[in-house]
Amino acid sequence: MPGRDTGRRLGATDIGQGLGERATLVQFSSAFCQPCRATRRVLAEVAAMVPGVAHVEIDAEDHLDLVRELRVLKTPTVLVLDARGHVVRRAAGQPRKADVIAALGEAV
Repeated sequence: MPGRDTGRRLGATDIGQGLGERATLVQFSSAFCQPCRATRRVLAEVAAMVPGVAHVEIDAEDHLDLVRELRVLKTPTVLVLDARGHVVRRAAGQPRKADVIAALGEAV
């Protein structure tokens, strides 16, 4: 997963639920986005495989302020957060499972 992003810290009020104990995969999606569905499956599988990792999907259209603040330009966009909510990696487009697992290595 390309893109390192260390400035912003996200919390439960930003993403609508609590952070994972070790890391959180935040997915920005839109209603008619086909790659978003595949991304949802990949991220859910990884979150189920790795203890302490949560997957949160955010509807980009319903959270435009956050989308603008984080400069989300397309869906799906995936942010990898560490346990404190810092964005450690980000990528746009459908990720490969191996890339998500590698990016989690930086967060945990």
